[in-house]
Amino acid sequence: MTGQILSRFSIHTPEGVTFSLRLAGPVVRSLAFFTDMAVILTITKIINLFGGFLGVISPDVATAFSVLAYFAVSMGYGFILEWALNGQTLGKRLFRLRVMDAQGLALSFSQVVIRNLLRLVDALPGLYLLGGISLLITRKSQRLGDLAASTIVVWSPPMAQPDLAQILSGKFNSLKEHPHLCARLRQKTSPAEADIALSALIRRETIGPSERVELFSVLSGHFKEKIPFPEEAVFGLSDEQYVRNVADVLFHPVNRLSR
Repeated sequence: MTGQILSRFSIHTPEGVTFSLRLAGPVVRSLAFFTDMAVILTITKIINLFGGFLGVISPDVATAFSVLAYFAVSMGYGFILEWALNGQTLGKRLFRLRVMDAQGLALSFSQVVIRNLLRLVDALPGLYLLGGISLLITRKSQRLGDLAASTIVVWSPPMAQPDLAQILSGKFNSLKEHPHLCARLRQKTSPAEADIALSALIRRETIGPSERVELFSVLSGHFKEKIPFPEEAVFGLSDEQYVRNVADVLFHPVNRLSR
């Protein structure tokens, strides 16, 4: 049914990896929005304290300054944080939300700018009524800014932590001899990608031999393309061992050598 509103959204990468993402609904997005508004109003109030001397010159000048300060902070807050934090603001991070490209590509700065500029339209005629209606009727829970920017907002629910020590520890990890590359790998890997690698390792004994080889071949190729490690760090590693080492880096970020 093409008009059905989705609660999950699947992205198929060119490497053959499928990510199943949970779309954020109106309630959790509203909670993140009000948190961000509280931060924006606090920052604006602090700026207005420094600009209070303008009231001595003219009350109208002070009012204009206050309006411009709110507009600049509210726009700049979304632009800067969503770009710098890879699709998150403080409110989104608190409620485990993230803005993503609707096709699974890297989020571009132009997308961040478009979706934040169109907040002005989504807010019409008041209390984000237009944007709220759009969230309720679009298949991917998108407000008008998301539709124009081709973005979605996903929610990562808390997951029960598996016994990582049993799965990942006890073996030497050659990747950790290159801490700067490990840091870049953690930076470029999304929570969904990390969860897929860990899930594959947890369920590897339930997969048939040929499917297991194919799965880890695809996953290792995906992570090798993301951050290439030197030849000496990957020499002699099977695809499965490489994915295990990657998961160890992602879930055990302490700079140490695992033996």
